[in-house]
Amino acid sequence: MNIVDLTVRYGAATAVDRVSLEIPPGTTVGLVGESGSGKSTLAKAIVGLVPIASGRIDGVDPRRRQIVFQDPYGSLNPRMTVGASVAEGLGLPRAERAAEVRRLLAQVNLDPALADRYPRELSGGQRQRVAIARAIGARPELLVADEITSALDVSVQGAVLNLIRELRAERRLSVLFISHNLAVVRYVADIVAVMRAGRLVEVGPTDQVVGAPRDEYTRALLAAVPNLGGRPAVTR
Repeated sequence: MNIVDLTVRYGAATAVDRVSLEIPPGTTVGLVGESGSGKSTLAKAIVGLVPIASGRIDGVDPRRRQIVFQDPYGSLNPRMTVGASVAEGLGLPRAERAAEVRRLLAQVNLDPALADRYPRELSGGQRQRVAIARAIGARPELLVADEITSALDVSVQGAVLNLIRELRAERRLSVLFISHNLAVVRYVADIVAVMRAGRLVEVGPTDQVVGAPRDEYTRALLAAVPNLGGRPAVTR
């Protein structure tokens, strides 16, 4: 997918300013930046949730783009069972839905028996996996993951990150993984794009951006990175 000179405005304020970014098939691009940098607005523009002022998005049909948000509870209908939520967008005959729901739940490492539960009965990590199952059930070419681990306990974050890596490999998904935490992005992404004040200030292979950042803002983000997996997140 190619994003070309994309601009998004809220009234007179420019939230995304002429952003161009390529997300190759089967690749995870990590989009990192502080709160208010425009990351989530870019995500919403990609999936059609906010209008684009100018620019274009090429390469992936809008119907094949799915997004998973930070708060899975907000994206799941509290009055619907997990199974009904996952089945909602499948577009399958009723007789085939239950089996596909079980398959999708198993693929995100959930017990298929949870299909009969309600979102309030699940942990935050389980709800996030349900949201991912719901998204991949639509067979997307692009999955946008917007801060999907930031509300989770550290013990759960790693499992969700590993799940994203597994799904990308199995389904040859393109993934735009958005986070304010460069340590998390480093773990999951092939390419890192750094966003500040609505613009991309640095884009490159993860090892290059983390190991030899060119931009001062990127260096500041790296300086604030906590340890990941017991090892220093940045080697200098």
